[in-house]
Amino acid sequence: MSLATEQGSLAAEQNSLAAEQDLEHEPGQLADARGPVEVFGIRHHGPGSARSLVAALDAYAPDCVLVEGPPDADALLRFVGDEDLVPPVALLAYAPEEPRVAAFWPFAGFSPEWQAVRWARRHDVEVAFCDLPASATLAPREATLLDEVPDDEPDEDAPDGDDGTDGPSAVDLLLGAATARGPEAEARRRLASRDPLAALAQAGGYDDAERWWEDVVEGRLDSSSPFPLVLEAMGELRRLVGQRRGRHGENEARREAYMRQTIRAALKRGRTRVAVVCGAWHAPVLTAPLGPAAPDARLLRGLPRRKVVCTWVPWTHRRLAAASGYGAGITSPGWYAHLFEAPDVPVTRWLTAVAGELRGRDLPVSSASVIEAVRLAETLATLRGRPLAGLTEVTDATRAVLCDGDELALRYVTDRLVVGERLGDVPASVPTVPLEADLLATTRRLRLKREPTARALDLDLRRGIDRERSQLFHRLRLLELGWAKPGQSDVQATGTFRETWRLAWQPELAVAVVEAAVWGTTVESAATARVASVVAGQSLVELATTVERCLLAGLPDALARLLEACADQAARDADVVHLMEALPALARAARYGDVRGTDTGALRQTAEVLVRRTCAGLGRATTGLDEDSAVRVRDLVDAVHAAVGLLAAEGDDGGVRAEWLATLQALADRRDLAPLLQGRLTRLLVDAELVDDAPERLHRALSYGSPAPTKAAWVEGFFTDGAVLLVHDPALRALLDGWVRGLADAEFTDVLPLVRRTFGTFSTAQRRALAQRLAHGDPVPSVTGTDRLADLAAPALATVETILAAGRDA
Repeated sequence: MSLATEQGSLAAEQNSLAAEQDLEHEPGQLADARGPVEVFGIRHHGPGSARSLVAALDAYAPDCVLVEGPPDADALLRFVGDEDLVPPVALLAYAPEEPRVAAFWPFAGFSPEWQAVRWARRHDVEVAFCDLPASATLAPREATLLDEVPDDEPDEDAPDGDDGTDGPSAVDLLLGAATARGPEAEARRRLASRDPLAALAQAGGYDDAERWWEDVVEGRLDSSSPFPLVLEAMGELRRLVGQRRGRHGENEARREAYMRQTIRAALKRGRTRVAVVCGAWHAPVLTAPLGPAAPDARLLRGLPRRKVVCTWVPWTHRRLAAASGYGAGITSPGWYAHLFEAPDVPVTRWLTAVAGELRGRDLPVSSASVIEAVRLAETLATLRGRPLAGLTEVTDATRAVLCDGDELALRYVTDRLVVGERLGDVPASVPTVPLEADLLATTRRLRLKREPTARALDLDLRRGIDRERSQLFHRLRLLELGWAKPGQSDVQATGTFRETWRLAWQPELAVAVVEAAVWGTTVESAATARVASVVAGQSLVELATTVERCLLAGLPDALARLLEACADQAARDADVVHLMEALPALARAARYGDVRGTDTGALRQTAEVLVRRTCAGLGRATTGLDEDSAVRVRDLVDAVHAAVGLLAAEGDDGGVRAEWLATLQALADRRDLAPLLQGRLTRLLVDAELVDDAPERLHRALSYGSPAPTKAAWVEGFFTDGAVLLVHDPALRALLDGWVRGLADAEFTDVLPLVRRTFGTFSTAQRRALAQRLAHGDPVPSVTGTDRLADLAAPALATVETILAAGRDA
């Protein structure tokens, strides 16, 4: 007889025995016959386990339900059943003095533990958690010699499959433990130690533990309870593995000791039918008789503790997935949720949902295709000997029929449905830190939803609600809460009144909110305190950046302190490079404040002081620069030039802009200036209409006597982002074209990368226009630019004069 056949015979025998017991006893009599403690070994987040568990609890009718979880959170179980507590959710336990020390216990709607708690609340039965407390789990512990032993190393003294009984059990036959010896037995022990379900799946002839579990538990078509068989199987696995060693084994022993102590306490309180819901691996050591309590008490004595706080937080299906790193994760949370919520015709309902998702992506899917896909999935299940079409079959049917073999469309379905992005919800009555309560109230007032799927949000800062949203997002960034991040808009628009953000709420942000709560009870006060804490010790550049972010966040109290610190630091900092790096952020902040109506007088004054100090020291900063330093200073000069343009008022010829341009004029003619800088300063002066001899300057820069790389550096400085000059100024274009044509082969090879880098800053359209001008050989015009403009405007002026004359006559 094969292992698979033996497994089927064993399951059939167990189902038949359970059915006979159901016929011979009433529910109350059956519960009494089964004893004071019943252990239900489940798989975390298994819909089949959850459905079977609810039926088993109905049959057993316990007066106390103990669920694997931290007892510190027992007070939060009263919220289960509240219509506003919508799974997936998670219990969050954290140390208030060190919020980063935290742990989550996730629950989905199809989690057996969640259904057990709901059953107890629905039947008004005592319910509590029975695992090791979070205060012990999160407590600091010292390293011991046990930590030197690998967690998956089996005990050398553990039994090798022969426990002295007369003959092998049914599970012994499945595992082959009664006949396997040597390396084969050792391999089985290691596999069972690492993944008990994988060991059972392998014994049943499966190479995939997920598929085995779906066939045996999730896809079961009969109504018998799987828990007795699971209990026996896990008992045999534990006997095969023996006592695990290392930190994992030590922690496991303490957890199970605490669970037994919790069961004893329930019996001591007079409970007569205690239902224990725990991971299947722990079930064999929790069944009656529990044995003496003294060894468990000794094991738990001196257990380190720390103060913890527990609360409910929203969770997502994606965070339940094993791919997220969750130790008890599953591969397909969305599929499991569907199996639990749609037990009737699940395949038909699933493929209908798949068709809906594909149609939402404008992919044509007909009703006939859905019917064909259902038939294919059921046929595949029959051919593969499965009781019900599983995820593998519906995925194959989706790929072949609904997606026409398109793997991209299939991945979209997998991401949207098989894994899913469902986000739970927590009622406002759940205890939480004040900062979280204020953030939740603010998001509701601003009509913002916490969603796990990233989405773009375009804000128009001329609207009041969008202005408040922007301030909230900037405050959260100051608190290092990454819910909202700046993004790129799909809308083509210019102006400082528009912002684009990408929003994506992740469950881990709950811990970040708790960490940020040490700064204040509201988002505004916390952000203000956070800014005040980083003022000391920051450089001038960091202070300027923080000033900009603080202004965008709408924090006037923090802004006043920052400006004072920025002014003091600027007075002490003699490095011109630091001044130039800090100026752009201050200029942007001053300009952006005008949009929000913020008074930026003090900010503008500080920025103008930085401009004047930069002008005074720029000559020293540009002396004796190597190539890399010249590039850096060139970029800083560009940034300062743009910042000065933001600060300058219209018609302010005697202000900072005039002083800055005068400084550039004085530097542009220096012979010791780096060619890259000399070309760039000349270009800035041309744009400011302070230089009218650009062709002559270019001619001197490209004349004989200078090496080709030096000429190329001047060209790069002048023409970077300057395609318009070349397109519309034939004289400059002719000079540059003649210089390139006159280069020797060796010189051309040397300067080609530099010239290509310069022309790489031009857009495709600009390069095309320039090529057309060069191809047509546009001659230098014989008339001046002013005369040419007058000739072009003459017809329009004549028309306007005619219209005005007609109006006067009328």
